[in-house]
Amino acid sequence: MQDAYYSPLVVQAAVDLANTLRPIKGEDALETVEQLRDFLDDHPAAEPPVSAANQGTGPRHLTRADLAEVRALRETVREVLERANADPVEAAALINDGLRRSRATPVLRHEDGRWRTEVTSDTDRRSAHLAVTMLSALASVIATLGPARLGVCAGPTCRATFVDLSRNGSKQYCTRTCAHRASVAAYRSRRSPR
Repeated sequence: MQDAYYSPLVVQAAVDLANTLRPIKGEDALETVEQLRDFLDDHPAAEPPVSAANQGTGPRHLTRADLAEVRALRETVREVLERANADPVEAAALINDGLRRSRATPVLRHEDGRWRTEVTSDTDRRSAHLAVTMLSALASVIATLGPARLGVCAGPTCRATFVDLSRNGSKQYCTRTCAHRASVAAYRSRRSPR
């Protein structure tokens, strides 16, 4: 369970999930159960806490059904990241629909001397937990920082997604590499004879 106020690690996990699909390059890094296992191993913040109820459903017990459900979640997360800036109402509808399908339930807890809200799922399905965790984190970013913080890289040959958690909120590129490429291209364009 994650605090309803976004965790940067969960937000990054959502972005990384969306970016397992690279539409321009035609690459998909989430085609096999093993790739899903690797993704989950690399993103422990998005995993459900181990409890007696889900001990047999840990990352080593993934199925093709888990893969299909997480790939469907990836489509929703990617669509939210792509649409939030241009159509925040549609992005909110996608988040709300995903939370409903995942049977999300808000819970108020008192831990470590402070109150926190968490969003949980009343099902043991891994995809439902991932959906609740990632979609509620994206919803918190939109509610806290605004929908313009979610976006798609401005690089002409890149469709990677990002969430801008910086103070000034001016991010346009998914990575420094893409920003550098754009800067070099602009420089060369200015320097070339016309």
